Amino acid sequence: MARHRGTFKPEHPEPYEISRSQIQSFMNCPACFWMNRVKGIKFPGMPGFLLNTATDTLLKKDFDKYRELQKPHPFMERHGLGHLVPYKHEDFETWTKALILGLRTFHEPSGFLIGGGLDDVWHDPKTDEIFIVDYKSTAGKRNKEMDALEPMSLFGAYKKAYKRQMDMYQWIMRQNGFNVSNTGYFLYVNGDQHFEDGMLIEDEDKALMKFEVELLAHESDDSWVDNKIMELKNCLHQEICPPHAESGFGPKGDKQCEYASLFDGMRDNGLL
Repeated sequence: MARHRGTFKPEHPEPYEISRSQIQSFMNCPACFWMNRVKGIKFPGMPGFLLNTATDTLLKKDFDKYRELQKPHPFMERHGLGHLVPYKHEDFETWTKALILGLRTFHEPSGFLIGGGLDDVWHDPKTDEIFIVDYKSTAGKRNKEMDALEPMSLFGAYKKAYKRQMDMYQWIMRQNGFNVSNTGYFLYVNGDQHFEDGMLIEDEDKALMKFEVELLAHESDDSWVDNKIMELKNCLHQEICPPHAESGFGPKGDKQCEYASLFDGMRDNGLL
């Protein structure tokens, strides 16, 4: 039987599939989520950043070597995590496939299938505790002294979504019976665009870009997830579009949803 995804159909017999990113979309703006999932209106999306995908792929290769050896990567040891190893599990590769909701759980109260795709999992063999790891790529600014890149942080309006992402992955793994630590890790590779010598290799048609690497620990809290899924379900069953978000947009997170005025105009002119 066909999977129930895309436009929500209450009469469909299969569980409706909701990704981690769609839950974030609902939290960003219930109106935009409703119009997309109930009415099938497609919004302009950001293009995929292939450089970010490349860094994720290369980082996974780095840790996969030590996943097979069941030893800590030297990077982990340098950061005081020599007691952990990259997690080796028969389903690990499936968990990384976001497009098929490779990491998933059936949420019985809503009847939805909730999922996504994670980057990595580290494991404490002594306690059998697992730690969710998320790779992030960026190119930061220099500090005030102009002698180094500014340290990465998890502060800022748009980084709230990063932390919710971590909450969601921990929650899904717990639903699948794993012993999940509240501590998760963001592994940042920060491209140094201020490198004085440029990046071209003079005698080859190749280039090198230097990245600084930082590991940020984060204490997650997934207590909000169940209630938010039920709010999302109620939104999908509404016959009338809910209001647009009044905040959460713009660099400081203090702006109204960017589509609010557009759809208000369409509604005033009988187009919705």
